[in-house]
Amino acid sequence: MEAPLVITGDPELGDELVRLCAAAGVAPVVASDATRALTGWGGASVVLVGLDLVEELAAVAPPRRRAAHLLAHGPVPDRAFRHAVSLGLEDVAELPRSEEWLLEVLADAAESEVRAGRVVGLIGGAGGTGTTTFACALGLTAARRSSTVLLDLDAQGPGLDVVLGIDEVSGLQWETLGQTTGRLAARSFREALPRRDGLGVVTWAQGKPRALAPFAVRETLAAAERGHDLVLLDLPRHLDGVTDEMTARCDRLVVVVRGDLPGLSSATRLVHGLRERGPVSCVLRGGGEVDDVQRLLGVPVLARIPQQRGLTEEIDLGRGPLRSRRSGLSRAAADVLDLLTGPRP
Repeated sequence: MEAPLVITGDPELGDELVRLCAAAGVAPVVASDATRALTGWGGASVVLVGLDLVEELAAVAPPRRRAAHLLAHGPVPDRAFRHAVSLGLEDVAELPRSEEWLLEVLADAAESEVRAGRVVGLIGGAGGTGTTTFACALGLTAARRSSTVLLDLDAQGPGLDVVLGIDEVSGLQWETLGQTTGRLAARSFREALPRRDGLGVVTWAQGKPRALAPFAVRETLAAAERGHDLVLLDLPRHLDGVTDEMTARCDRLVVVVRGDLPGLSSATRLVHGLRERGPVSCVLRGGGEVDDVQRLLGVPVLARIPQQRGLTEEIDLGRGPLRSRRSGLSRAAADVLDLLTGPRP
C-alpha cells in the first residue's frame, strides 16, 4: 500500500488536508489535477478528493475503489453528490467539523499498511465441549504476544465476559454496535473494548440478546481486523445467515470436539459442512485416540485439552480460565496458537 492521495488544486484545502495527514502520522501525495491523480489512484491507502476537482475527476472516470472520500470546506452543493456517486466515493465530509472523523480514517489507513489481522473461528462440534472457555484461553494466550480481540457471536452461550470475569467492566457491546450505521474506526473500536489481561472482548449485555444486524457485524469484523493482529470468533453451532457469513470470512476454523461417540458423530456432520469454507482443524477434549479422530473427521487434531480440576471454581470466582501458564489448558492453547499463527518468538 502507498501513501494517502490528496486530489485538490485549492491551496487552502490542500494545506488543511496535508496538516491532518501529518497529525495522523502519514505523508500524502498531492495531485493538483485529475490527470495526475490517476497515477496514484489505485495504489493509495486512502484517497481524499477536494470539492474543487470532483467534477473534473468524474469526467476522467477512474475505476471504482474503496477508501475514497470527498472533502470540502463548508456546505457541499447537490451536484457534487452526483459526482461522488458516479466515482463511488464512500463519504462526503465537511471541514472543519469532520476533522476528528478524517483523522480516524487516516490512522486506520496507516495501520492497515502494517496490520491485517488473521481471523480464526472456534465452534463446538457438539454441545458441552467448552468452546467458549477454550476460546477465552486461546485469546488470553494470544494477547501476551500480540494485539488480539475475541468476538462473541454465540448469543446462547455463557458470555465471554462471564468466563473471563469482566462482567462488571464497562465497554463496547453488541447492543451498541448493533446501532452502527457507518464505518467503524479501528482505533476508536479498539480503545472502547472491555479487556482482561490485554484481550479485547465484544460480547452481549445481560438479558435477552437481540439479533445481530449483518451490516454491524461486518463493520465490527472489519474494524477488528484493521486494529488487531489476531481476531478470534466464538461461533454458535447452529449458524444463522450472519454467522454463516462469518465462517466464510475466517482464515481458519477450529472445531472443539468431544472424544466420545455422540460427540464425534455430531462433529463429523459439522466438519463436513465447514470444509467447503476453508481450512478446518480441531482440538480434542476428553478421551479418544488422536489418529482415530483425524481419520474419522478428515482434519488434523491440533491439540488435546485435558481435564483441569478446579476450572469451574476459578471461573465462578472471576479469575478466568487460565490460573497458571503451566496448566494443561494453557499449554494446549499455546500449542494451538503456535500451529495457527507460527512459533512463539
